Parts: sequence; C-alpha cells; structure tokens
Amino acid sequence: MTHRDSTSDEGEEDCESSRSTMKEWWLHVGLICVPLVAVYLHVPPPQLSPALQNWRATGDFFTFRGSSVFYRESFGARGSSDVVILLHGFPTSSYDWYKRPHRYSIFEQASIVEALVSHLGLSEHKINILSHDYGDTVALELLYRSDHNRTGHLTIKSLCLSNGGIFPETHHPRFLQKVLKDAGYLSPVLTRLMNYYLFSRGIGEVFGPFTQPTDAEYWDMWTGIRFKDGNLVIDSILQYINQRLKHRDRWVGALTSTLVPVHMIYGPLDPVNPHPQFIRQYQKLVQRSTVSVLDEHISHYPQLEDPTGFMNAYLNFINSF
Repeated sequence: MTHRDSTSDEGEEDCESSRSTMKEWWLHVGLICVPLVAVYLHVPPPQLSPALQNWRATGDFFTFRGSSVFYRESFGARGSSDVVILLHGFPTSSYDWYKRPHRYSIFEQASIVEALVSHLGLSEHKINILSHDYGDTVALELLYRSDHNRTGHLTIKSLCLSNGGIFPETHHPRFLQKVLKDAGYLSPVLTRLMNYYLFSRGIGEVFGPFTQPTDAEYWDMWTGIRFKDGNLVIDSILQYINQRLKHRDRWVGALTSTLVPVHMIYGPLDPVNPHPQFIRQYQKLVQRSTVSVLDEHISHYPQLEDPTGFMNAYLNFINSF
C-alpha cells in the first residue's frame, strides 16, 4: 500500500501553478509585442531635410540596366579641361561630397561609373578619380580595367584614395557589418530592425571624438539610407567585404603595378583601417604612391571631419603632375 505525502501534492500543485502563470505571462508579452513590432516595421522613412531636398533637386538620373542611377554634375574653373569623379563610401552616399531585390557587386558599380562617363560624353577625356571607403575598391576595379584595356574602360589620369579597406588583412569591419553580411536568411529581419539609434551610434564610432557629426547630419545620413528602403539592401551591399578578400590579387595587384599617379589621404584615428598597421602596409606595397596623413584626431571620414585639410592634400597631389 502506497502513501502520498500531502507536502508532495502541494509542491506539485505549486509547480503547476507556476507553469500556468509563466504561460499566461508569455502570452501577455506576445500579445503586447506583436502589434508593437508590426507598427515598428511599418514606420515610414523620414522626410528629406531641406538640405537633402536641395541636393537631390540639383542632381540628375541616368538609366543603367533598367535602374535609375542618381548623380550630380558640377563645373569648376572656366577653361579647365580636368574631369574628377567622386566615388563615395558606405553606408553613406554622394551627399558626403556637397542610395527591389538586387545583388550588388563592385564589378557592377564600376560598370555604372563607366556608363555614367559615357552618358556625360566624357569617354575621350582623361579622368581624375577621388574616392573614399567602398568607393576605393570601385576605383581599383576601374584602374584594373583601364590598365588592361578592357572594353569601355576609362582613361585614368590620376587616382586619390582615402580610408578604404583595400587590404583585407588590415581591414576591421564594424560588428554590425560582420553580422549583416553573413546573416543569411536572418538578414531581411535584421535590416528591418535597424533604427536611427543603432545607426547613429555605429557611425559615430568611426568619427573622431572632436569631429562628430551634428544631430542634423546624423539624421540626413539616416534619411539617405532609409530613402526608397535603402536599409533593406544593406546586407547585399556589404558583400563587398567578401569580394575584397576573394579578388584581393586583382585589386591590390592593380594598385601596386599601375603607372598612374596615386595618392592616399588618411585619417589615422580610423578604427576600420587602424594606424599604424594600415598605412605601413600601404607604404610597403604601394611604393610609388604619395601619402597625406591628416591630424591625429581625424578618423574614417576625413572629407567630412577635416574638409580643409582634405582639400589641401588633394590639390597638392593633383597639382604635382
């Protein structure tokens, strides 16, 4: 004959009660969170600021393989025949210089630049390229095509790079970039969960402590990303990091073997391409290039953090040949 202890029965009842309470708690959490997430995912993109509206209104579009590509054209001193193409970085846009399902690649970006040059009637001109970050690798693909006489290639007169991760061995992507580029099926969820707070905090880490963007500048950067759901393709664009590793010999090889005048403008506080590892590797491998290292507090966005120093460095270079 068995005997059940009343304390055991009470303990089991307590456990059942706890489990039931937990189930109810999670049900309530779910009922609250589901509509909140649904609302968040349908938050419309922010409106363009007056500065962004003016930037967009003074630009133009041309068609490349069925897609409209935005560009801005400006003219310098009267009588000057020099042409300079500015290639911006990522995740920001060409606004750095005054973004449907798609597989983005460095090769396609280079083809877009070639198509733009043809569209503008500049195919017979010698082109000066000034690039930053992601744009540095696009520039190196253009350099490779030029030096190998590929069909439709540009005739490059000079190349000026700035703070781009051109060497995979010295490049340190931010944590969020590494997560997004390799998240696979989770990427569509993660890109939708990106918000202004995460963006501004992440981008602020690659600016120097004394050269942080203003709140308005942060907001314009974020608005540029959100425009036409640009945030939803960040994971695809970030594949350029893997492409740099896969095609290192092609792009670094073009840089080390070219006879085109090359210059590097470098913000040494850059956590993505840290000092002194990056600049030592650059000077070791690209021995024909000249280098301008800006003030020690300038980081990953030298053209925004020290526009005067950046422009002086570029003008000194372009007037040297």
